[in-house]
Formats: sequence, C-alpha cells, structure tokens
Amino acid sequence: MKYFYTSFILLIFQLSIFAQHKNILIDNTGTPNEPSIAINPKNPAQIVAGSNINNYYFSSDTGMTWTENQIKSTYGVWGDPAITVDTNGYFYFFHLSNAQHWIDRIVAQRSDDGGKTWTQDSYMGFFIDKDQDKEWPVVDPRNNNIYVTWTQFDAYGSKNANDSTHILFSKSIDAGKTWSDAKRLDKKGGDCVDSDNTVEGAVPAVGPNGEIYVAWAGSKGLMFDRSLDEGETWLENDIFVSDIPGGWNYDIPGISRCNGLPVTVCDLSESAYRGNIYINWTDQRNGEDDTDVWMVRSTDGGNTWTQPVRVNDDLPGRHQFLTWMTIDQKTGYLYFVFYDRRNYSDNNTDVYLAISKDGGDTFENFKISESPFDPKEGAFFGDYTNITAYNNIVRPIWTRLDGFKLSLWTADINIDSITTSNDNIEFSKDLLEVYQNSPNPYKDKTAISFKIHKGEKISLSIYDSLGMKIMDYFTDQYYDMGKHIIILDNKNCNLNPVSIFIHCDMIIILKQKK
Repeated sequence: MKYFYTSFILLIFQLSIFAQHKNILIDNTGTPNEPSIAINPKNPAQIVAGSNINNYYFSSDTGMTWTENQIKSTYGVWGDPAITVDTNGYFYFFHLSNAQHWIDRIVAQRSDDGGKTWTQDSYMGFFIDKDQDKEWPVVDPRNNNIYVTWTQFDAYGSKNANDSTHILFSKSIDAGKTWSDAKRLDKKGGDCVDSDNTVEGAVPAVGPNGEIYVAWAGSKGLMFDRSLDEGETWLENDIFVSDIPGGWNYDIPGISRCNGLPVTVCDLSESAYRGNIYINWTDQRNGEDDTDVWMVRSTDGGNTWTQPVRVNDDLPGRHQFLTWMTIDQKTGYLYFVFYDRRNYSDNNTDVYLAISKDGGDTFENFKISESPFDPKEGAFFGDYTNITAYNNIVRPIWTRLDGFKLSLWTADINIDSITTSNDNIEFSKDLLEVYQNSPNPYKDKTAISFKIHKGEKISLSIYDSLGMKIMDYFTDQYYDMGKHIIILDNKNCNLNPVSIFIHCDMIIILKQKK
C-alpha cells in the first residue's frame, strides 16, 4: 500500500443513482400500512414487525427474509400496531381492540420466541364508553418496566364541544401480564374531530435515570411532560416546546390523509450526547407546497428546547412527510425515515433516511428506496412509518402505494456507504464534511451542503467525466465554522456537471491500494 500526501481534500459526487441499500419486500398482499418494527438487542438477528390491521412478521436473519402471519386476540384486533422488545428478549405487539364496545382498550400481546407465537393477551385503558387510539410503548432497560401512552377520545369523530381527547399513560412492572390504571397527562385536552385541535402523537421515551418523557401535538402546538418516579406523578403544567405552523394535520397530493405527529427519543448510549431528548415531526411552516422534517433537542431534561432544526437538506418547494425517528443506543446516532419528493415535480415519492452522528447538529440525507412510487388518494396509506436500529444494524420499514396497490418494505442499510467521502481518504482531525448533493440527478439546480470545523476558504470546481476541469464555480470564498449550503445553478455553468470537486486548505492522507 502506498501513501500520498496532499494539502487539499478531494471529494467526488457522481450524479447517478445506485442501489446502495437493498430493498426487501415484506408483504404485498392485502393492505399493509402503519408498520412498526423492532430489533432484539439480546439477539440482533431477531426482528419483529407489524402492520394494519392484524399482520405480524418475524425474521431470524436481521430482516433479510420474513415469515408472515395474523395475530388474534380475545379482545379483537383493530390496527395501530406498535412493536417493542424488553430486556428479556420478549417482543410485545400492542394494538387497538375490536370487541363488543369497539375500540374500548389497548391490547398487549407477548412473544417469547422471537415473534413466532403470541401467548399473552392483556389490556390497559379499558373504558366502555370511550375510544382509544395511537398507542406507543417504551421499555426501561434498568428495570424492564413497560410504559405506554396514547390518545383517548370521548367519542371518536364527535363534533360535540363537550367531548374531548386526552393523553393517557399506563405501565406494566411484570413483563406485560398486568397494567396500571390509566392516568391522564395533558392539562389541556383537545376536540374529538381528529383535527389540529385534537391532542395526539404521544410516543414515550425513557431517560438514563428512569425518567419518562412524552410529547404530543395539539391546538397549543408541541407539548411535553415528564415523570421522575416511574409514572406515578407528572408535571403540574405541561411544557411548551414549539409551535406547529399550519397544524399537525395537513394535505399531501396523492395521499388520502397525512399528519406530522411527533416522535420522542432519549439517548441512553455512552456517547457524548447521553441524556439528550429529541422530538421529531413534520409541518408546513414553509408553505402548503413545502412540507419539511423538523427536530428539537433538550439537554436539561426537557426544561428548555432548541429552535426547530430542518432535517431534510434539499432545496425549498418539495414535500417530506410521515417521518419517524429512532436512536441507536449503542452509538448514539439518530436515524430518521421519511417520504420524500425532492427529486420530482409530480407525486412520485422516494423514501429517504437522515442520520445525525453529532447529537442533532448536522444531518446527512440519503435515498434508500430503489425506485419511486406514484400514490393515488383512493387507498388508505396509513399515518406513520417506523425504524429501528441497534449497534449499526438499521432497519426502516415503510409502505409503498403504487397507484392503489399497497406493499410493505424494509431495506438492508449499508452503514459503510452512508458517507460522501471517498473511501480512499483518511482525514485529519480538522475535517471538512461534504454531504450528498440534492436533488441527484438534477436538471437546473442542486444543493451541496458541507460542514467545516473552523473558518476556511473554500473553492468549488467542476470537472468532466475525464477529469478535465471545465470551470471554477468559485474560488477562495471564506466560510465560517459550521454547516453551509451552496446552490449550484446550471445557468452559471451551462451544463450538467458529471463530477463535483471541493477542496480546502488542510492536511489529509490519500491511501491507494496496489
């Protein structure tokens, strides 16, 4: 192996699409949507997933192949699947009931064999005259407690001003056999119309010392609550996190309905970001034709929050929607999955992932779907996607809607390919990070984003496929420390660049194998 030394960094972007992340079909029968997925940390080869209304899937080879079946319950099954796994390696399938009184409770079923069979059938939040919706669980790794939060409707769809929605909480301390009486968390409920004034989207998270965190959306915006005693008591007043301009309920062309309900996670890893709380959602604060993915962070237990940071890094004017977020508790890396139309001017839709390795300071976006789909509004698409990650095994799960045909997919995420740097480059400590240009490929404009760790003079040059320089787009332009976005406009260079080279003044080592 030879080593060559140079005084600039050289990064290449090829304007073509490669299938770096193999797409894996899970289900193309029926109408699978609203999927959920979880990896077993005790045995990462085991992955379990679920989808509407009563489908479950299990894999024993990290999601490369799947077996499908339908779950049954004494209390009926009526969708909203939510999968988690506890410290024993037991999987749990939470869903709505469909018994005599319709959705009168949240049902929990347990599998002790990697999702092959489901033997336990317990429930929480049983109210004969109420409707339950959108439950989500989390497990405390310190004591194996399971916490669940959800929305209760006095009467789903009611326009009666006397009917309300509230955020409820229940827990199990015996591996899902029994559940505590439901507690109300919100201080100001919402209406029952399932609109922007309804309180929904309660996804709980656990902190390093057993704290329970949960956020939800409603008429007041994004609200937050916490408990420091395993759910026995909660804050006297909910904490306001952020407004949600345009509301959490919005329209996306080709989708029957869409929402920006929030997802909350907390870093339990041994990374520098341990204890950070993150909330992820989508909204249309930039206009009805520009839905974006957002994230806020708290480093003080939820007392204060950052301003919303945009996760998708494309040019304005395109839709990104139905986001979900997870954290790899081994690495502290944040992963976001969402539908994305940055590459099209019509309803064609890709699936993208974003990753943050620095506690939400920067995000790298990359496409994971091998082909786009063009949805039609006649089919119910569902209200959420999902993603799970453990020790660099990352498995998103999403629904495709090809016309009116639904199918369920995951992808074998190649962590090694989640980088825009040349594999033959070994960087010095002072790093210039350059991210994949977007859209890619493009016709008129593309955005190139980069991050520098100290102020530098940056140059951008355009080369042809033979490596011959065509032009310097700009030279020696100073940029402050931080992340920046450059808009490359063909009007200024009159061609579609084959390769883009960016360099700055810092020492690196280029490695070349013989």
